[in-house]
Amino acid sequence: MIELDWKPDKSSPTPLYIQIKEYIKEKIEIGEWTVGTKIPPQRTLAQALRVNRSTIVAALEELIAEGLLEGKSGSGTKVINNTWSLMTSTPPPDWNSYVQAGIHRPNLPTIQEINKAEFDPNIIRLGTGELSPDLFPRKMMKQVFNRLSDRIDSLGYEEPKGLLFLREQLSGYLKTIGIEASPSSILIVSGALQALQLISIGLLQQGSTIFLEKPSYLYSLHVFQSAGMRLFGLPLDENGVQTKTIKEQKKRQNAALLYTTPSFHNPTGILMSEERRRELIDVCEQERLPIIEDDVYRELWLDSPPPPPLKALDKNGLVLYLGSISKTLSPGLRIGWVVGPKPVIERLADIKMQTDYGSSSLSQWAVAEWLSSGLYHQHLEEVRKELKIRREVMIDSLQKHLADIATWSVPKGGFYIWLRLLPSLSIRELFEKALERGILLNPGNVYDHHATQYLRLSYSYASLADLNKGIFRLSKVIRQLIS
Repeated sequence: MIELDWKPDKSSPTPLYIQIKEYIKEKIEIGEWTVGTKIPPQRTLAQALRVNRSTIVAALEELIAEGLLEGKSGSGTKVINNTWSLMTSTPPPDWNSYVQAGIHRPNLPTIQEINKAEFDPNIIRLGTGELSPDLFPRKMMKQVFNRLSDRIDSLGYEEPKGLLFLREQLSGYLKTIGIEASPSSILIVSGALQALQLISIGLLQQGSTIFLEKPSYLYSLHVFQSAGMRLFGLPLDENGVQTKTIKEQKKRQNAALLYTTPSFHNPTGILMSEERRRELIDVCEQERLPIIEDDVYRELWLDSPPPPPLKALDKNGLVLYLGSISKTLSPGLRIGWVVGPKPVIERLADIKMQTDYGSSSLSQWAVAEWLSSGLYHQHLEEVRKELKIRREVMIDSLQKHLADIATWSVPKGGFYIWLRLLPSLSIRELFEKALERGILLNPGNVYDHHATQYLRLSYSYASLADLNKGIFRLSKVIRQLIS
């Protein structure tokens, strides 16, 4: 998708169409717009550059005459040459064909739009799964980094499984939530997402099926599909993933493992009950079906601590446990961990060394200091207080503005409210109209293509004022669409 980061100078003596022609020509010459790149429609260019459509037509016609562009009825205008290729008989490489041939699938278009819009300072982000900058623990982080100067003798590469001091601290922390894990059974990764990437290429055969909840965060990614895997959704109820179909579907689907987020599920916010956790462990043990437990939201409980992790119930090395500080402290530190049987951890560590030669040493030292100093525990207590306030503000605002046209459940922790819209409308149109009004949403269909009447709302990122303002604006947009 072409980005236009320029506007013609209307005070310049150079005609506007010449300025536009030279701008496009420069983009082609320096290789930003490669052979095969589609030029936006004339009307879109005219709106973006704030000129008449006739000005765009004049610029494009000159570039077509020079042999740089080609315009075909029905398929638009695209780059067919650059200035160097016009001077030689050898055609330039078609980089677009390389891009399309890559084995890793691109993000869903809506996810790409969300990723871009999140950096607009004027947008109210009602879907972002991240702690607000208002909750960044500036003073504590300063203390941590001040202490590190006395601890660190070198910032060289760490051993394959990660900084031993950090893994020792994590071993102690995990014990407090019922998980017995020696430092040698822990791998440090650059966030839980990297753990999924390592698992997809290091442990699974192409053509295997991954069981997961439906809806699920994994549907918004292509990490497993790009490695040749299939995703198969299992239904959810208020207690978590339903276990009754696992036995039958495992045989039918050639299932390799099950991925679950039992604590404050993304996107629904559901907390899996202790009874359901035990059922899930029992059936997966019977079926010899490994589990990936993504527990990154666990510490964000707001009413009472969640039941023990699946890993704490695991007596047979069935569960690979994923944790991270991205949701609780800082996504920018890019530190997570995998806990599992030593042969699995060693396999993943070997692949990680081939991939990036280890996560940031500085970040690993920083997280180790957060854990060893007790500051992480203090920070979590403060975050829970603030998130509880934010949850109540969003619920009150939803009740005030959307009670007659939407339903939702109150989550017991995490970031998310899974909002069901009662009137039938186009979720794509809602996304676009809300964006025009300065509201960024996460449509439900990126987590399950059937969830076309749902939104994943987050109370974690926007300010309290913006939460109220955003929900009010959202209600106005919805009512306009259904009127």
